[in-house]
Formats: sequence, structure tokens, C-alpha cells
Amino acid sequence: MMPPLHLRYGKRFPIKEAMSMEAIRIVFSEKMKVEISTEVFDAALGENEILCAAICSMISTGTELQCLRGVFDAGTNWSSWVQYPFHPGYSMVAEVLEVGTGVRKFQKGDRVFIESPHTQYFKAVADHAVLLPNEVSPEQGVWINLSKTTQLGVRRAELSLGETVGVIGLGLLGQLVTQYLYLSGVKEIYAIDPAESRVQLVADKPGIHRMAMDAGKAHAQIAEQTKGQMLDVVFDITGHPAVLAQATQLVKPLGRVVLLGDTATPSMQEMGRNVVSNSVSILGIHAGMNFKGWHHPDMADLFLTYLLQSRMDVKPLVTHHFSPLEAPQAYDLLVHNRSSAMGVLFDWTTLGKES
Repeated sequence: MMPPLHLRYGKRFPIKEAMSMEAIRIVFSEKMKVEISTEVFDAALGENEILCAAICSMISTGTELQCLRGVFDAGTNWSSWVQYPFHPGYSMVAEVLEVGTGVRKFQKGDRVFIESPHTQYFKAVADHAVLLPNEVSPEQGVWINLSKTTQLGVRRAELSLGETVGVIGLGLLGQLVTQYLYLSGVKEIYAIDPAESRVQLVADKPGIHRMAMDAGKAHAQIAEQTKGQMLDVVFDITGHPAVLAQATQLVKPLGRVVLLGDTATPSMQEMGRNVVSNSVSILGIHAGMNFKGWHHPDMADLFLTYLLQSRMDVKPLVTHHFSPLEAPQAYDLLVHNRSSAMGVLFDWTTLGKES
């Protein structure tokens, strides 16, 4: 039996006035400045809303660091989305505290995944929540949003059985893409990242070539191992403007390059010298999309199924746990040594226990 709420979360949600609640939030108050704020919000629920208490949330290291740095080309998705003060985060597992009168699929005590910023208490539309099976831990469930993004990327490539594929960038998304690719029946996977620590997190399995180098240096080795045929598909998951041109050099004529990393400075990005002459396709995909009949609830369910079947494994990818009150230190670690970390989680159940 789970302990009572007041033992798991310290003080039960503090009520300052009728239907008001106080919540600790993580905020980027300006470029390169992380703060902890306390905000009061109206806790009255609409008919199809749920009130939640955070259990754990995960930093999306690529996206959130880009939001923190605040360096964007004008007219991009980034420049219109990130306005300071900015509330980061979109990967949260929480406990349901109350449900609106029209909510039928959740009840008090359920654990749900929500695309919520890093905050202690919050309201959400029930239709946007995903119920976690009892066998799935919060540390596993918190990957659901990234699991959908990467599933979209793999679907966008429209792979054929036996193709040879490269993955450039082995951060959070690259690790999940590599696992999906292994399930999809590709012949060989070239997993590429200059950070040895990231490469070592990729499973050492037959058909997976782990390459601790940048994409430009990988060209000669891939050419040798494929006998000059090169790759059918390459995933650029870095968001780095210099990588696209390197990726287009790694695919064969009529090959495909899937952009799953969205650069914030496309003015610095080049396609490469042989895109037209080799008839290379460059395919973009955004996390908010549905693709060919696959919608977000279906993709979340598939990921949970793979977890329950032990066909995917995210447990080894969690490298750090922080209290939300340590958020400035957590982001500072990532800014200065991002390759030393993978899954970085905030444990919201620690609040009230630090003293």
C-alpha cells in the first residue's frame, strides 16, 4: 500500500484561500538564468480536468538547453515559442489528486503521464493524460513524450526490411530511435556520437555499430564497412546546424535523411554538396504531428507495450536525480558537461523532506 499523500509530498497541497493552491515551479526568468518560484493558482476543476501532484519530471536536455540559451533565428518555431519568463519541461509523471465531474477514465491515486512543465501541482485536461500501468515505474513513464517524438521519426523514414541506417546524436532521442530501429527489422545500425559515454549506453547487440566520433569522421569507416554502398537512411538528431551536410554525405543515391533535431539557427545550416546530384530526400518531422493513422495515444500505448514486453529499456538511461530545489545546479551541469548526463529527473516527492 502506498503511504498517505502527506508522507509522500511533505505538506498536503497548501490552500491559501478557497480553491487556491500554492505550487513550486522551475522557471527560466531570462537567458541563462534558472530560478525556483512559488505561484498560487486556481485549483477549481472544470468538468474534464484533473488536479495532479508531480512525482517526477525529466529534463529534455536538447530542447530545454536551447530554450535556456535563447539563441534563435528570427521567424523560427523557437523564437515564437520561447518568451521569458519561460516555464520549461513537458515530460511529467504525477498522481491524480482530484477529478472533474465529467472524468471517467481516472480516479484519485492514479499515476498519469502529462505533458506538463516542471511544477509541483497543476491542473490538466483529462483527455491529454496517459494512465500508467502498475508495472511501469514513474522513471519509465516519464519517457512517454520522447517515445512518441522518436516513434514519429522512425515512421517518417518509412523503412523497408533489411535497410541499413545511421543515427547521428545519441542523446535522449537518439537512444530511443536506436531501440525502435532495432525492433523495426533494419539490417544494420550505425550509432554515431563523439561522446564515448553516450555510445556506451547503446546496447552492444549484433548489427549495431557503435561509433564514438563525429559524423564527418564516420564517413570513411561507413564507406569501408558498406563496401562503398553507404546508408539507406540517416537520422540527424543533433539539432546542430553543421550536421545536416555531414548526414547527406552518408546516404546512398536516393537515400533519406530524417531531421528529428530542429536547429534554432537554420541560417547556419547547409544541405551538403550532393543532395540534388544523388537525389537525396530530406524529411522533417515535428513532435506535434500525427502520421499515417498513428495518433499520440496510440503511440504512447505502443511504447508502454514495448516496456511491458521488455522489448525496450529506458532504465539504464536514467543517470541523475535532483530535487526540484536543485534545478539551477542540474541545468548548470548540463550547460557545462551535457555529455556526462542522459536522463536527468526531478524527484518532486523530496519536497518537504530536505529540512
